[in-house]
Amino acid sequence: MIKKPTLLLAAASFCLSGLMLQTIPAQTINPILPVMEAPAQHDARMEWWRDARFGMFIHWGLYSEAAGYWNGKPASGAGEWIMNDEKIPLSQYTKLVPEFDPEKFNAADWAKIAKNAGMKYIVITTKHHEGFGMWPSKLTDWCIKSTPFKRDPLKELAAACQKEGIKLCFYYSIMDWHHPDYAPRKSWNDIHTNTPDFDAYDAYMKGQLKELLTNYGSIGVLWFDGHWENTWTYERGVDLYNFLRELQPGLIINNRVSTVQDLLPGQIRPGDYLTPEQTIPPNGYGPGVDWETCMTMNDTWGYKRQDHNWKSTETLIRNLVDIASKGGNYLLNVGPTDEGLIPGDSIERLKEMGDWMKVNGAAIYDTTASPFAKQLTWGRCTTKVSGDTTTLYLHVFNWPANGKLLVPGLKNKIVSVSLLASGKTLAAENREDGVAISVPATAPDKISSTIVLQITGAPEIVALPILQQADGSITLPASEAQLHGSTFKYESGGPLDDIGFWTDAKDWADWEFKVKTPGKFEVIAVIAAPASGSFDLVVGDSKLRCASPVTANYLDFQPVKLGVIEIPASGVVTLAVRPAQDAWQPMNLKSIQLKPVATNP
Repeated sequence: MIKKPTLLLAAASFCLSGLMLQTIPAQTINPILPVMEAPAQHDARMEWWRDARFGMFIHWGLYSEAAGYWNGKPASGAGEWIMNDEKIPLSQYTKLVPEFDPEKFNAADWAKIAKNAGMKYIVITTKHHEGFGMWPSKLTDWCIKSTPFKRDPLKELAAACQKEGIKLCFYYSIMDWHHPDYAPRKSWNDIHTNTPDFDAYDAYMKGQLKELLTNYGSIGVLWFDGHWENTWTYERGVDLYNFLRELQPGLIINNRVSTVQDLLPGQIRPGDYLTPEQTIPPNGYGPGVDWETCMTMNDTWGYKRQDHNWKSTETLIRNLVDIASKGGNYLLNVGPTDEGLIPGDSIERLKEMGDWMKVNGAAIYDTTASPFAKQLTWGRCTTKVSGDTTTLYLHVFNWPANGKLLVPGLKNKIVSVSLLASGKTLAAENREDGVAISVPATAPDKISSTIVLQITGAPEIVALPILQQADGSITLPASEAQLHGSTFKYESGGPLDDIGFWTDAKDWADWEFKVKTPGKFEVIAVIAAPASGSFDLVVGDSKLRCASPVTANYLDFQPVKLGVIEIPASGVVTLAVRPAQDAWQPMNLKSIQLKPVATNP
């Protein structure tokens, strides 16, 4: 989303919050700047995080006691937002404190679950928006020491993480619905009547953060949230960033410490990496930008006992692969119960992810983004470089039925090809259209199988047109479409591999492909659309009016036969999908396939 800014500081170049600094006139620099460091220092500080790729988010707080219910009724929204969503008077919400007694909490179990899943770090909510501290703070009674539990779960988790070799990281919300000096105060805060003093709150927050950074050893990341209210300013964000880096110079801090999301003249974003939430950016953010997708396993962050809408293990593993292939980290959430237990559905999925990681982890850890400009139609790619050899880990979601996997446009000399699961060597050859690998009939893993392709030098990849297959068919995936418009976009991650947000009837998409054998083709599209709309399929001077199917939702993709078109001559062809202006309904489009129609002799 951002590009690296440039500015002049002395005569040297520095790395500021992960962004390279070059030269602009000094008078345009904001006088409050984040801690500066040389690029090599920044890379050293970020190294473990970049290598890790996979972490556990833990949302656990007083809201876990409510478990998504208030006054015997299910609450709307996510579990940790229950005070806000239900507008619970603070005087009533405090009644959760004497009820919160998570006697089944076992830090060793949590750390082992994370380690066995292949996770390298844990980010736990020390204080969410409700303001309740999950450690015995000396600065307030609104914390765990006021509950029957009494213990310090952060201290126990710190010891367990150290034993398992996991980096412990802390989440902390800038926003606070309880503190008397936080502003703006919520209307349902019926306890405090003073005039809020945000400077006093800022000092309180720094005091709590100092406790967290001095009492629990070396902390990997401070993960901020709740930064969006107008009382939090750019200057406060920079000041807090500098304060924390002085306490622990090796600390990594996410971008939500700052209000600055788009860089303004003379401003620099404090924070070391970006944090897209519940989404995977279609193409990552490009070289030099660190980022991490945080995501729930179901529909809530904090525990909500009525939420059973769990993502499948297949979706979670492919999300991890997709994110790593774009140069990001995956921070996957669990919401422990009021008893201190991670839900069984989460444990089951994490175990299955761990089983996959035991075999395929080398293709995730310490990797960089795919060198391919476009998504691979059969899966994803991650990369490692060692000397003059580059290793491409080919994550195959769709195992080829014809026994040949094409790595499109790759021109490098092949060093070796093998299956990661077994080490079995595979035959491969350089062809005009890329590297063709001979693969077994059956995929080693039905979710994602990894082929290890080692080549000489940096990847040399040429762009190739979509080609007609040997059987005469042509497949046009969403990832290969040219998009013309402003509202719609390519979506990827989990079940998403489509053109979505297609709300404007003026937006249209097209594909360019090469035909060797012309003729008539049956058109089959894979579409998800809650309401049927009309669109035109345009090839040359031919136009075919089509209707989308009605499916359960925008993730319920169904194949639909749209009709027959004719491509009269061989060569480069363009096929366009244009909404019918008078009868358009939004749809998600995953792919279009052209199958040759048999003709009578």
